[in-house]
Amino acid sequence: MKRTFLFLLLAFYCCFLSPVYGQDIATQDIMLSSYKYPYPVHYFKFQTQGQPLTMAYMDVQPSRPNGQTVVLLHGKNFCGAYWDSTAASLSNNGYRVIIPDQIGFGKSSKPAHLQYSFQLLAQNTKALLDTLGIPKAAILGHSMGGMIATRFALMYPEITTKLILENPIGLEDWKVAVPYQSVDKWYHAELKQTYDKIKQYQLDNYYAGQWKPEYEKWAHLQASWIQSPDYAQVAWNAALTYDMIFTQPVYYEFPNIQAPTLLIIGQRDRTALGKANVRPDIRKTLGNYPELGKEAAKRIPHATLVPIEGVGHLPHIEAYTKFITPLLDFLQH
Repeated sequence: MKRTFLFLLLAFYCCFLSPVYGQDIATQDIMLSSYKYPYPVHYFKFQTQGQPLTMAYMDVQPSRPNGQTVVLLHGKNFCGAYWDSTAASLSNNGYRVIIPDQIGFGKSSKPAHLQYSFQLLAQNTKALLDTLGIPKAAILGHSMGGMIATRFALMYPEITTKLILENPIGLEDWKVAVPYQSVDKWYHAELKQTYDKIKQYQLDNYYAGQWKPEYEKWAHLQASWIQSPDYAQVAWNAALTYDMIFTQPVYYEFPNIQAPTLLIIGQRDRTALGKANVRPDIRKTLGNYPELGKEAAKRIPHATLVPIEGVGHLPHIEAYTKFITPLLDFLQH
């Protein structure tokens, strides 16, 4: 009842009292209905946990197929749309490219109640591939998508031809150092989001204070829900997925990965969930991607590490050529 009341209160606030952010940002509904993705969007409908859900995805077909498929899994603050350039390069090189929006993200369902797990998201992705008749694929995950990709490779080694992890979160287990934060606390923090906060976070954590015009559309997209009557439900799903990330590490199972694995690691990245809640001396030890990448490469069998100097959490946005070149080389050999 309390959360339902908060949903209604926020809807009233968004409709009638929403602040002006100084940016011309189109307000989006809960399914991003008016937001145009770079490729045609299809919808996979299925049932789970007693409810019907819809998973949006793009299926990019190459003009000259090489018979191989790559699945691109997005990060937490994004959706499938930010793989636009990556999908174009892969398709031009003969790959079929499948780009799902996970449940809770993008144009997919934002359920009022769902027990989120990486196993569930991997299972949903597998069900999508089964529906499309795809028996094998290379799985590429960025950030949170790296945790989903890892779980997918562990659950379905017979399907995963290759695993690519681009600045994945989950290279360490934060809960051994960071105090637990309740879903309610994550939720209330999400309700306080603004465009300015989103941009500042991206500026500090993704781009080292160097903002470029091409970054604007991704900050705008994340902020486009804030003034919508649907935002409370978007925020609730964001809180549930934060809890999933914090409480369900894949770190301990890296030695069980069977697929050849490529780690593409921007060396400036310092992402660590909840590090603001710990003492400065502990905080500085978290999210050390140069070291975390090296350790992961040692613990994952058949792993190759590609460090990218001077690049943060988003190599495929910030330094595309440095990202796509080793990716294509890995897929082709």
